[in-house]
Amino acid sequence: MDFINYQDINAETIDRWVDEGWEWGVPVTHEICESARAGKWDVLLTPTKPVPHSWLGNLKGKKLLGLASGGGQQIPLFSIAGAECTVLDYSQKQLESERMVADREGYSVEIVRADMTKPLPFPDGSFDIIFHPISNCYIREVKPVFRECFRVLKPGGRLLCGLDNGVNYIVGSDESKIVNFLPFDPVVNPEQRKLLEDDDCGMQFSHTAEEQIGGQLEAGFRLASIYEDTNGVGFLHEKNIPTFWATLSFKD
Repeated sequence: MDFINYQDINAETIDRWVDEGWEWGVPVTHEICESARAGKWDVLLTPTKPVPHSWLGNLKGKKLLGLASGGGQQIPLFSIAGAECTVLDYSQKQLESERMVADREGYSVEIVRADMTKPLPFPDGSFDIIFHPISNCYIREVKPVFRECFRVLKPGGRLLCGLDNGVNYIVGSDESKIVNFLPFDPVVNPEQRKLLEDDDCGMQFSHTAEEQIGGQLEAGFRLASIYEDTNGVGFLHEKNIPTFWATLSFKD
């Protein structure tokens, strides 16, 4: 397979998932937005643990980029909290949800359809905050994303990421035993690609701590905090085995 087009496969897959009611494609309700107006809201970078509000700081007047963060779940709450938000995603359906919620709730948001594996379409120093929930597992090379995040953040800006730790890619569909080797890369391994196709998982890739945390440090970020999280459901979750990290890093 020509790996140049794997992002097209993923965009089409996610659009279909959204139509089928995918958990991460269901926009927030008006009731959730009303609670946010009363100061009661939480967002997720990983499946189950809410992001500490201290990681975001005071959002009022801040320029915030939701990177691969479409779906109308986090950006509405950030907007209601006073941030000036831009959302970038490659899924048309996820961006349609952003537009729908913004129209319904009466706030402005800049919506950008783009591929985060390419240079981000923003000038240097455009944002105070980048919110980047789990999505690196859908791209093959993650270090260029961190370099671009560093470029488009202002000095003192912060990057919040949800990251896979690779465990989900070594187990089978029932998660009860190890069946795969790492790295998990369906571009070069046809057997791994078939596993994804059989389970309708799009094109996914494992990444190491060196790539994801080391990649942030190499880009120039200072890692400030980290926590772990599980899948939220399934055998690994029942055994309390972490499968994701959330990180907070700063551009000093």
